[in-house]
Amino acid sequence: MQEITDYINSTPLYVRTLILAGLAMLLAIVIRIVIFGILRATNRRVDSFTIDTIVKRMSGPVFWFVATAMISIFWGGLHREFPDHVGLWVATRVANTLLYVFAALVLIRLTDVISDTIRHRFNVDNKNNLSERKILTQLQYIRKIVIIAIVIVSVAFILLQFDTVKNLGTGLLTASGVTGIIIGLAAQKSIANLLAGFQIAFTQPIRLDDALLINGEFGRVEEITLTYVTLKLWDERRMVVPLQYFIDNPFQNWTRSSSQLVGTVLLYTDFSVPLEELRAELDRFLPTQELWDERVKNLQVTDLSDRVMTVRVLVSSIDSGSTFTLRCIVREHLITFIQQNYPESLPRTRVDLPVEGNGGLEEN
Repeated sequence: MQEITDYINSTPLYVRTLILAGLAMLLAIVIRIVIFGILRATNRRVDSFTIDTIVKRMSGPVFWFVATAMISIFWGGLHREFPDHVGLWVATRVANTLLYVFAALVLIRLTDVISDTIRHRFNVDNKNNLSERKILTQLQYIRKIVIIAIVIVSVAFILLQFDTVKNLGTGLLTASGVTGIIIGLAAQKSIANLLAGFQIAFTQPIRLDDALLINGEFGRVEEITLTYVTLKLWDERRMVVPLQYFIDNPFQNWTRSSSQLVGTVLLYTDFSVPLEELRAELDRFLPTQELWDERVKNLQVTDLSDRVMTVRVLVSSIDSGSTFTLRCIVREHLITFIQQNYPESLPRTRVDLPVEGNGGLEEN
């Protein structure tokens, strides 16, 4: 072993640098094989979603982090042996920079693993998913804030390597530096949205998968970023709304406390329509519909005009989509019922014509 060490020390500096880099890569490969081999074997026994996610997301970043860490240590030792070698100084700084980059990547991937595990635990596809959507909304925002913090700290450590920008790196790591950045950018509209995001994430006027009505457009919250919200509209379009909008303007949230909704069906009929028969048909028909949740069922005359009266039917269902579909079904059924049984009760215009003599016909 001593002979190998002596041989390496006798080689030119650039050769020693390459040999140490190759040794670092070899050690990183061995460490990755051992660690992730153990994790894969464990996952085959316990079938863990978290372990499977760790293997898929972190294998590459961990390898490069270990490799750059080893290279940084080895080249750092050479630099202490040859402190005046400019090329070695540059190589060491590059290795350290890559080390900080891959360290940040490992932390970001670890954040993703935690995020994916929580998402796997809480499924928003369920009908009654209020608590799940609350947790996932906070999770999404916290994850992005953590990633921003990781990036800022990583950049600060990279800058600390260089004397010319060392003060900037130190400033990024101090409370005054972070506060100065926030205050300096607070006047920007995008930062106003960012601060609004904090309020939305924890007071939660909106959550992921909430059903919203904004300026006459109905859609579900598909994505909440640091500065805007993406709504998936009913016709597959996407509506992008700044976060600040939800702080400054009123909007309708149909799933704020529950996904259950009451739907309205309006029928315009003649005054002669038999209301009791309509109520009886509604009582007979609704129990046959799986979409009805049995909470609300009502039929009333709510308005009159000189030609028709307005019959309002109220029905309830478990969510907005089911309520809309149930409204359409009830509307179609009651219209068909009136057509088939009481066609004279459909809207019509009455005309009263005066009749003179024998109806305006002259006998010859």
